[in-house]
Amino acid sequence: MDLVHCFGSKELMSQDELAVMDGGKCILQLRGVRPFLSEKFDITKHPNYKYLSDYDKKNAFDIERFLSARLKLRPDEQFAAYSIDLSGDEAAEETGG
Repeated sequence: MDLVHCFGSKELMSQDELAVMDGGKCILQLRGVRPFLSEKFDITKHPNYKYLSDYDKKNAFDIERFLSARLKLRPDEQFAAYSIDLSGDEAAEETGG
């Protein structure tokens, strides 16, 4: 029953039907639309496939590198710097503490 999505008590497909389902088909479940049976799409035929990490590992998103990146300012750029003191009682109230 875990693999079968239900509306009320009616199963869309039984586990036996899922087990023998055509390998070229899939069940798509999108928000706001009832689940439907569809042909599988070969992503290697998509024009933007070359941008996926499946195509080239250098396209993989590196979260560690992204989070460790620092903003680099040019010498002629202007910016505003703010100092915020969160040690007071008001700050604790604002943050729910």
